[in-house]
Amino acid sequence: MSAFIINHLLWFKALHVIFMVAWFAGIFYLPRLFINHAESNSPDVITQLKGMEKRLLYFITPFAILTLAFGLAMIYAYGNAWFIAAKWLHIKLSLVIMLFGYHIYCFKLLKTFAQDKNTRSGKFYRIFNEIPVLALFAVIILAYVKPTFS
Repeated sequence: MSAFIINHLLWFKALHVIFMVAWFAGIFYLPRLFINHAESNSPDVITQLKGMEKRLLYFITPFAILTLAFGLAMIYAYGNAWFIAAKWLHIKLSLVIMLFGYHIYCFKLLKTFAQDKNTRSGKFYRIFNEIPVLALFAVIILAYVKPTFS
């Protein structure tokens, strides 16, 4: 790899991690808002939570997209042969796809709450809140340890 590509690769890595941290800050907080919303009986609180949920989800969505874009830029920079050989990355990408599914599902939940049609308990959202935490642990381990698979 040339020095030019290596320099750009370092920028891709830095921006990928920056946007991932920003995305996850929101994806960790949003279900906490859902928990409060599911457990609230106050119309004023519910109205406030609806606004907070919508603003947060729309705020973090570009971070999710930029996380993906810089991740794909790194894969491109490393090349096809590296991608094929990096089995850990295939698992990581599967988890990232799951996380994007989770993110998209949050839009459905947002709509459900906006229409006052939520039927799930705060306990459901507490469990729902743990999914990205577990996925993030696995993604970080895969990205930094890069385990080999036979």
